[in-house]
Amino acid sequence: MAGKSVPVSPLSPKKYPKMPAVDGVAFATAEAGIRYRGRTDVLLARLEKGTAMAGVFTRSKCPSAPVDWCRSILAGGHAQGLVVNSGNANAFTGLKGREAVALTAKIAAKALGCKPEEVALASTGVIGEPLDATKFEGVLADCAGRVSPTAFLEAARAIMTTDTFPKVATRKAKIDGFPVTISGIAKGAGMIAPDMATMLSFVFTDAAIAPKALQALLSKGVGPSFNAVTVDSDTSTSDTLLLFATGKAAARGQAEITDAKDRRLSSFKRALNALLLDLAVQVARDGEGAGKLITVKVEGAVSARSARKIAMSIANSPLVKTAVAGEDANWGRIVMAVGKAGEPADRDRISISFGEIRVAHEGARDPNYSEAATSAYMKGEAIDITVSLGMGRGKATAYTCDLTKAYVEINGDYRS
Repeated sequence: MAGKSVPVSPLSPKKYPKMPAVDGVAFATAEAGIRYRGRTDVLLARLEKGTAMAGVFTRSKCPSAPVDWCRSILAGGHAQGLVVNSGNANAFTGLKGREAVALTAKIAAKALGCKPEEVALASTGVIGEPLDATKFEGVLADCAGRVSPTAFLEAARAIMTTDTFPKVATRKAKIDGFPVTISGIAKGAGMIAPDMATMLSFVFTDAAIAPKALQALLSKGVGPSFNAVTVDSDTSTSDTLLLFATGKAAARGQAEITDAKDRRLSSFKRALNALLLDLAVQVARDGEGAGKLITVKVEGAVSARSARKIAMSIANSPLVKTAVAGEDANWGRIVMAVGKAGEPADRDRISISFGEIRVAHEGARDPNYSEAATSAYMKGEAIDITVSLGMGRGKATAYTCDLTKAYVEINGDYRS
């Protein structure tokens, strides 16, 4: 299967950032023929020995075999390799799925010269079809012999499924005055909903940070980023976000950080959180069939938790998303989504804005409402919806995209 041609999202980046090498990380990609023809579908990353690893995974009760594998090896805290394949999720595959995971790790470990439990795995694609891991024989050994530290875009392309563009991001930071780099890739366009991580993402840094501290940083960082993104409210079986720290900055004098609350991590935290949000929003921008990026901001809720539930209720509403697709500023649908969230709300205190244009105030249409101005705003590619509840100080932001006919076409043809 070559896959049907899908137009690149109109929300795709106009240019990609220059991705600097992360000391201790190198990539190679290949065509293993997992499902697609004429494109790369496997990624191998070689990691410096002793690289710290942290991970956050789907909360689906039907996780994939690779998710189970990564959870089992995470206790070891370190990794020397990463293998990701696209085209087959190796999910709902029973004993065959577990055997495929074990064989993949064994083949990769031999190619990298490490133990199988030092290789992290992830798969994405069709659910329910066995993964033929024998296709990695020879392929991963070849990859190990030609890894490149700068092949981030190639790595991002190899893990794409219905994505229309590769997703990459990079940031610089300092730890106790010593410079470090953070760079990452992601994939995701459909079956996207919070409960971590809403897709696959792999982030790499040369910082020297112990596994427990790294895990704490990642677990907190996903809240306002990957767990604030939804495309279609469907949580994948395969959601995986892995953060690797090679520790190579130690050679430049950076002392290893063992506590996530260490003040020396302030710059690193800001950079990591910015990078996670960057990648997460790129996933929303590439939502299947998307034509508009929607940012939903809720303020004045009784708590941050309440605000988040309301924001996600709005962001997941098919009626809200189709209204935006039709460039209709239908605030009645937003009121509906606020009401169905089951959170404290007073109809007569609610104000709603599209961009800077307030369309409703204190439970009624704003007296200064302009249909012409609002219609003009709705034609843009980025739509901001702000809901003020007037109940308290809680606030939250969610990111999503519009719902178009193309979403139905893409998913109707997915296994064809």
